[in-house]
Amino acid sequence: MSDKNDKSAQPKKRPKLFKMLLMGVLLAGAGGGTVFGLMAAGILGDQPAKAEEAGPQLVLKGEEDSFAPPAKAGKEAAPVVYGEGGSKYRTAYHSFAEEFTSNLRNTDALVQVSLAASTRRDGRVLMWLAEHELAIRSRILVALADTPEEDIYSPEGKERLQKRLTKAVNDVLVEQEGFGGVDAVHFRTFIVQ
Repeated sequence: MSDKNDKSAQPKKRPKLFKMLLMGVLLAGAGGGTVFGLMAAGILGDQPAKAEEAGPQLVLKGEEDSFAPPAKAGKEAAPVVYGEGGSKYRTAYHSFAEEFTSNLRNTDALVQVSLAASTRRDGRVLMWLAEHELAIRSRILVALADTPEEDIYSPEGKERLQKRLTKAVNDVLVEQEGFGGVDAVHFRTFIVQ
């Protein structure tokens, strides 16, 4: 009888031991998978070095811009001497060839502005501004026509308009090239009639 009890007791211990081992392996696998997933997502562990940003890159002052537009024929520019302060990135400008004239929202008033756009990115942004100037002009004219007259007379209103124009230019560049890159739009002239 004791032999029967011993034999019947051992098979019961083996299934329990097997279940415990199986449960341990499953828990370890689930835990390992969770840790792997969190590390792959960048939540756990050392943050991997960021991959180089797609699109035009920021250009440091004094650094060569491999996408810089060629110098105009017959004009050799003197090298730029940068100051010690301010941004560590150089700023390049694109002046729009023609002035923009538009009516203002809900009024007979007209605004005429000449504009320039600035970027700290490489020369591709300048190329894209020239390439898509027609689409950009159209978007800027729409933004000007949607400007209330009271915004034209206050410095705060003009700042809001500059931000809207910057967004309008970047929207066109993103649609056309997949990347904006314009930091600001600047008024060269500003006339209200």
